[in-house]
Amino acid sequence: MIRPARSRNRSELARLVGGASYEVMPFKGTEDTVLEHVPTEVPITITVTEAKGIDATIDLATRLSRRGYNVNPHLPARQIRDRAELAEITARLQEASVERVFVLGGDAAEPAGEFTDALELLRAFGEMGKPFDIGITGYPEGHAKIADADLWAALEAKAPFASRIVTQMCFSADTILRWAQEVASRGVNVPIIVGVPGPVSRQKLIRISAGIGLGQSARFLQKQRGLLGKFFSPEGFSPNQLVGGLSDSLPSSKANIQGLRLFTFNDVAGAEAWRQKTLESLR
Repeated sequence: MIRPARSRNRSELARLVGGASYEVMPFKGTEDTVLEHVPTEVPITITVTEAKGIDATIDLATRLSRRGYNVNPHLPARQIRDRAELAEITARLQEASVERVFVLGGDAAEPAGEFTDALELLRAFGEMGKPFDIGITGYPEGHAKIADADLWAALEAKAPFASRIVTQMCFSADTILRWAQEVASRGVNVPIIVGVPGPVSRQKLIRISAGIGLGQSARFLQKQRGLLGKFFSPEGFSPNQLVGGLSDSLPSSKANIQGLRLFTFNDVAGAEAWRQKTLESLR
């Protein structure tokens, strides 16, 4: 059963939920599922998996863009060999009228070529005249392998290239708000999009993990260990409490939070049903 999110601030909740985007993985069948369940006005972000590489993401992004979606493919710096490959990717995306990309460092143990982190890729895009509207990553709960001071320095260095900061998954509205206010206090005025897990069952999460491949599957489940802990409810995980908490606290905060990105784990039907149910409850 999908319940609508609750909030004392109904207008803020409607703004966040109404403008939410969805993140999907480029698996077989993803395109058909998006076409069946997601209206074209909902932006779609497409991840990169190590098993399939960047090509699968670019291919899906170009196909969905031609079907009328506002797509936002991930571009992990450590999987792009050099400026020649970057120029080729840029040309393919521009030919399909893709206007937005999401730049991140990526999890590859060794870089494929000259780009070792997101900042180097952002600088290369800057030399190309910034051909896209660019998103970068934010870490409300820090990073297991990067010191907080280094994370803040990297965010401040990347911010001039970006038009939005998208946070990693976090389950605490208070943690997200404190981090977003810290971003503002450091003079970074880039709008923040909060990464929120969509409604998903334990079974769905495990099926997605199994579809990635053994090695990457283990890393995926390790990253989602916080989410797995939320699945003791028979109904699975729902973003209601988190989204309601954000919408209640935002108006009195200095956080520049402008939207939501739902990590759908490819259950876009469930994500869209939740979004529509929530919006219906606010009318």
